[in-house]
Amino acid sequence: MSEEHPRLILHNFLSPEECKELEFIHKSCSTVGYRPNVFSTTLSHLIATNSPHLIIPFVSIRERLKEKMEETFGCEYELFIEFTGVISWCRGASIGWHSDDNRPYLKQRDFAAVCYLNSYEKDFKGGIFRFQSGEPSTVSPSAGDVIMYTADDRNIHSVDEVTDGERLTLALWFSRDSSHDEDSKLLSHLSQCAPHGFCLPLPASTNILQGEEDHSMDASEQLMGSLQIAKGRKLLTRKFTNILHALQVVQFYHWKACELKTSNVENDTVEEVKAMSQPQLETINTLKSVFLPDEDLLTTIFGYSCSNEDRKDSTRLDGYIYCDYLLGRI
Repeated sequence: MSEEHPRLILHNFLSPEECKELEFIHKSCSTVGYRPNVFSTTLSHLIATNSPHLIIPFVSIRERLKEKMEETFGCEYELFIEFTGVISWCRGASIGWHSDDNRPYLKQRDFAAVCYLNSYEKDFKGGIFRFQSGEPSTVSPSAGDVIMYTADDRNIHSVDEVTDGERLTLALWFSRDSSHDEDSKLLSHLSQCAPHGFCLPLPASTNILQGEEDHSMDASEQLMGSLQIAKGRKLLTRKFTNILHALQVVQFYHWKACELKTSNVENDTVEEVKAMSQPQLETINTLKSVFLPDEDLLTTIFGYSCSNEDRKDSTRLDGYIYCDYLLGRI
């Protein structure tokens, strides 16, 4: 590790199972990120959306990263975790040359760790991490790899534009300033949560669409009620409490689909609807236009592309997990 450009790359620091578990959490709970075409899942967001149990898989990973960071940079027992978040960079996302403490409100950041949850060329194209000077100058990672570096101008870096797929990372920043300790803030948020309360974040379109008539508020209110998942004119009979509940279940089965014996799914788990009512169809179309307007982006996020053969196979459980599913309140 160069003193002029202190950085370290670790291969296979995270196991494939850890990467997949964080991916599942992110895809079921993420919200709009801090840059165009970027989505994020922070620990405070998990608390705010009534999913604090999903913080558990992060705990041991954060501690291992902090210990390795302190060992690598010779600052044992000095660091506090300032921020933890899973970040996905979809097609078109990029960021230019910068250091991670390049704003007055970021000066508390001393170190950064970027953990890759999927692999360059296999899961995404573009999105290469580049250092402005020093070695290595570029990073083309595999799932489980970690980059650690100082957050100051000794490690100015950029991320190339993602041209295909979804680049998924777990990002952490570390500080020597205890007033920026993320854990104390998380504990405070947890103590303030109502035991049975629920908060549904509004979709990104509420904040970023301008100059158009926007019905996303109405759609959001509908999604706060119970839901069923529909594909074509068939309904999954199970009702879900709300949209986050449905997405978590869908993403879980997506994640575990290869391990499921889908041929054993009983036919009575599906209720066939020969003719939906016109109000039901209008509701589904409205929700689709608000939440699923870009089929290519949806394929990227959910990771499935539907073949005609798959569409015809209505007895398979994962037939309800493909990218063209519709969410409708019945």
